[in-house]
Amino acid sequence: MAYAPSLDELRRQTVEYMVRILRDGAKPGELPIQRPAKFELVVDLKAASEIGIKIPQSILLRADRVIE
Repeated sequence: MAYAPSLDELRRQTVEYMVRILRDGAKPGELPIQRPAKFELVVDLKAASEIGIKIPQSILLRADRVIE
């Protein structure tokens, strides 16, 4: 189980920074630091079952992605 920033969102932010630097001529040191805005809860049921952990249904319903 992992609760972490969305990789898709991080990629999008990275591309925005690259555009601002390469196309617009912004200086990297002058760009603001951005924190991730979207987080995902991912549950790996296969790994959980292999180590003998039962994930409650309430967690599975909240998960953004469930790996079976």
